[in-house]
Amino acid sequence: MAQPLTVGVEEEFFLVDPDSGAAVPAAEQVLAAAEPTTRVKLELSAALVETVTEPHRELRLLAADLRGARAEAAAAAEAVGCAVLPSATELLAGPCHPPTGGARNRRIHARYGAFVDGRMTCGLHVHVGMPDRERAVRVGNHLRPWLPVLHALSANSPFSQGQDTGFASFRSMWWAYKPVAGPAPLFRDAAEYDALLDRLIASGVILDRKMAFWFARPSEHVPTIEVRVMDVCPTSDTAVLLAGLTRGLVATCLAEVERDGPPPAISDVVLAAAHWQAAAHGLEGDAVDVVTALPVPVWTLVERLVKHIAPALSEAGDLDWVEDALSRTRGRGSWAAHQRGIVRAGGGLPDVAARLRGLLLT
Repeated sequence: MAQPLTVGVEEEFFLVDPDSGAAVPAAEQVLAAAEPTTRVKLELSAALVETVTEPHRELRLLAADLRGARAEAAAAAEAVGCAVLPSATELLAGPCHPPTGGARNRRIHARYGAFVDGRMTCGLHVHVGMPDRERAVRVGNHLRPWLPVLHALSANSPFSQGQDTGFASFRSMWWAYKPVAGPAPLFRDAAEYDALLDRLIASGVILDRKMAFWFARPSEHVPTIEVRVMDVCPTSDTAVLLAGLTRGLVATCLAEVERDGPPPAISDVVLAAAHWQAAAHGLEGDAVDVVTALPVPVWTLVERLVKHIAPALSEAGDLDWVEDALSRTRGRGSWAAHQRGIVRAGGGLPDVAARLRGLLLT
């Protein structure tokens, strides 16, 4: 039996005032306090940090690594008087935050203005090991119909800048305005993928290949495919669930590519609508079936996904764990609904922030 594909996780987090929940530009200080760890990194904004895990073949090892990275970030933040907030959007209205050091970040801020100054967001990025770049591009074609399901499962950004946005995942709606974002188009091969990015860089639309912010893409710095559609989530349990589902889906798609199967024929318009619906409702309400373009209960699509990837989950030893975690998720509802429940019960956004911070190490 072949070894499971490797899987690693990057998580972005806000740095906030422990009392008010407002974002604070303390990333450089947090990074200094975290040294010599290599699991806490700078992000584009001084109000964000990123944690990274090593690649793993077992979910239990990934879970331990991810929890350790979160704990290191939390301890470093506490040491400089702030806290780590696992929200995908900035809960409270506040001033724009400066970029972290580096010429690239300054160029991004200068080029994209309010898109990076006005609202920062935090995602969960899952890296799954690939044999080569060619197959990573082709696997991306096969992932497309299923990514709205992962999108819905991760929804954790109903509030932004002090307001209820009306969405379960507002982070993804904000990202959709960026020039190269959302569902990736189909590509014949890696050469076509690279040629398109080269033209976009030459046009000045993006500065480099790392600014291809599609929901799934070949990584530019490690031999993986990177799935970026998901909101950062409050608990490590949810993060590892999403990582396990992502690896199972990528493994299933890789097998389809190895058999030289064609990518599913779906409409780009319907796919965009499915992501919009996932962002709007998360796990509460109907989803869009990308084949029929008709409404379907979101948990029906979750069940279809698990059935589709069950052989890969079983081969990796993940099926029972994933099914148990999904059962817990179904009983709890989306994290977006959880946040709104706090407000409906009379709490304010500082209470939401406090609750999310309390879940970070669970």
